[in-house]
Amino acid sequence: MPVAAQVVVNGASNGAAVDNEFLQGITNKGLRAVLAQVQERDPHQPEFLAAVKEVATALAVLSARCCPQPVFDRRPEPVFEKRPEMLPVFGMMCEPERAIVFRVPWLDDAGNLRVNRGYRVQFSSAIGPYKGGLRFRKDLTLSVIKFLGFEQMFKNALTTLPMGAGKGGSDFDPKDKSDAEIQRFCQSFMTELYRHIGAHTDVPAGDIGVGGREIGYLFGQYKRITALHTGALTGKGLDYGGSQIRPEATGFGTVIFALAVLKDEGKSLKGKRCIVTGSGNVAQYCVMKLLEEGATVLAMSDSLGYVYKPDGFTMADLEQVMAIKSRHSGKLRDFKAPGAQYVEGRKPWELNVPVDMAYPCATQHELNLEDATNLFKNGCKYVFEGANMPSTDRAIAFFHKNGVVFGNGKAANAGGVAVSGLEMSQNRIGLQWSREEVEAKLTDIMNTIYRTAKVIGFREDRLNFDCLQRCTMNTIYRTAKAASIEYNTTLDAGANIAAFLRVGEAVLAQGAV
Repeated sequence: MPVAAQVVVNGASNGAAVDNEFLQGITNKGLRAVLAQVQERDPHQPEFLAAVKEVATALAVLSARCCPQPVFDRRPEPVFEKRPEMLPVFGMMCEPERAIVFRVPWLDDAGNLRVNRGYRVQFSSAIGPYKGGLRFRKDLTLSVIKFLGFEQMFKNALTTLPMGAGKGGSDFDPKDKSDAEIQRFCQSFMTELYRHIGAHTDVPAGDIGVGGREIGYLFGQYKRITALHTGALTGKGLDYGGSQIRPEATGFGTVIFALAVLKDEGKSLKGKRCIVTGSGNVAQYCVMKLLEEGATVLAMSDSLGYVYKPDGFTMADLEQVMAIKSRHSGKLRDFKAPGAQYVEGRKPWELNVPVDMAYPCATQHELNLEDATNLFKNGCKYVFEGANMPSTDRAIAFFHKNGVVFGNGKAANAGGVAVSGLEMSQNRIGLQWSREEVEAKLTDIMNTIYRTAKVIGFREDRLNFDCLQRCTMNTIYRTAKAASIEYNTTLDAGANIAAFLRVGEAVLAQGAV
């Protein structure tokens, strides 16, 4: 097959790559050539390059070399030594199938013409229609969208559902905008986006700045233009084609993934002291699940600062946070509760208090090496990512080196897209499943992945089928752990390897397309 023939950079096979930090630690000449080409094409896209480097590091099994306790007493097995035909496939997967950039004109409440930039990057359709959220945020760039789409490709693969990967959004800032302005913007945005999406082509969903209200406006405009009531978006309201359990799925799933890890160690969340960053949808439901499991949540944050409660947040406190954040203009500094301390312009990772677990649920690269060092100093043994790539490469390397259990976002926060995939299925057949029916469907997914895990010795009675998200996240956990054992590496790298192989096999089978 042509795509598997050789690695070519600027017309030269396996050419010498520039020796810089991006290539640091990569010894495989072919992989260095692939990375050099990615860097040469997109030198000014730091977020995207960081996402590519993270996966490349996992596939080279570099994390096993800094892991103090490998799974077995044997040398790590880099993926491209075991499967050399997959190296050109990785290079192909680093280039999106399509990147769409467009103008979004709209009128504000004063009648002034405003213009924003819209994006949709369709990264991979190898295993299904493009699937991934829309983000509205003032600092959004093509680099961020590409990083999110690249991450989405691996995350979607871990769910075992037939979903490709895409990501989109705009540099529109919904904060301090009126409902009428948000509606006009969403309608203008969809007036261009509708050309590129559809139930069997590309199915966007929500993300930061795009909640139920925005999805409603976007879907309404799509329906108005196309005269089609189809599953062209997910995250819809239950009254017009949405799915049960979708709002809770990402935050709940992150905690359930953590529960699966703790269960293997004979532990629970009860009494664990946790820091959660963010205060949006993911963080809110992450905190809710932690409190239900008996954990103590010490802090939550937003883009302006954080709230620290020495005795821990209560359900009543969380309800107040949800009420504040139900408005785009809501700020966490408005939170009031006995003993609560608000710290302006800082991140809660700086707290010098005993911490057992960290849940970064805010945004990319929010947790750096300094933060990781402080968390470890304060006793943190587990980090589970609720956001997309919130930890920097150096922070992740520090966690691995010091034996901190690290669940990356591709695995730990995949519960949301899994339920979005089930919403797509419901839309296609014209039915809305009950909560129990959705649970049963995900149990089937769980059993499929279990058969893969079983070959390395997992017993069915160790798995938990008691709720929808638990089924999904245990599926992902067991899949990631299976790969980590096969390649003698960390759980984090195992998730990347398992996802890459699933997409890569499909790419290899379909040829140079």
